[in-house]
Amino acid sequence: MTTLRKIGSTDLEVFPLALGGNVFGWTADEEQSFAVLDAYREAGGNFIDTADSYSAWVEGNQGGESETIIGKWVRARGNRSDVVIATKVSQHPRYQGLSAATIRAAADASLKRLGTDYIDLYYTHFDKPETPVEEIVGALDELVRAGKVRHIAASNISAERLRASLEVSDREGLARYVALQPHYNLVSRDTYEGELRDLAEHEGLAAFPYFALAAGFLTGKYRPGTAVDSARAGRAARYLETERGRRVLTALDEIAQAHDVPVATVALAWLAAQPTVVAPIASARTVEQLPALLKAAGLRLTENEVARLTEASA
Repeated sequence: MTTLRKIGSTDLEVFPLALGGNVFGWTADEEQSFAVLDAYREAGGNFIDTADSYSAWVEGNQGGESETIIGKWVRARGNRSDVVIATKVSQHPRYQGLSAATIRAAADASLKRLGTDYIDLYYTHFDKPETPVEEIVGALDELVRAGKVRHIAASNISAERLRASLEVSDREGLARYVALQPHYNLVSRDTYEGELRDLAEHEGLAAFPYFALAAGFLTGKYRPGTAVDSARAGRAARYLETERGRRVLTALDEIAQAHDVPVATVALAWLAAQPTVVAPIASARTVEQLPALLKAAGLRLTENEVARLTEASA
């Protein structure tokens, strides 16, 4: 049985691998999504990550498709109290930005799609520097006081804006960010490591990295001369063109072989071993893709293996 991990000082306890909901309603239809959610839950998983904008980029979609599928699944299974649901605000076509009015309206729309009366973890999806942090945090605090949101978090935010937000919360006695969702993986370390991670560590914030597998590159299925049928193939293949990407693949191959696990498992285990990281986020379009992700929850790399990967990805 995999031990659940606490999100900072909150009462939320989550499985050490978050299931990304970005593919639900995009590359996975409702039936496939239900199958993936069921398999994740059966393996002990309880932490589902989505956003109100998933998947507005698909022709014919309006945004909110992922939340709708998750809501239907939760109702069908009757398991709302057993899962931790995280969603986000700022990018939905109808609810752009982080004004107080937008946050209030978007949260109500998310609650309706999810078929629930509370969101466990509510993120600002992309920070909007034109909106004062006082307005953003104030609106999020209202949602917490109303019982619509249990805890608040931030994604894609600078250290400067995060620090300012936390100062407002502390000064005014408002709800405080408890987690971050940074773009962070073995081939994209620069945006998180440094000032932002140092601040998160100092303030006791949990990190849930997205693009944990670099759009699929860190699964190891992208190799020179290999064509992959995936909606994200173009983005993933770019990493193959860099020396860093090739170095990382070599190190991943060696360590995966030593543990007899898939490459993706090792890439996620490296992330899980990093300071502040409570659970990487990874998505699965099919049930067959899940085992490699789930194994990461139980894999503990040695200090030497972590160092080898850190060096290869420098």
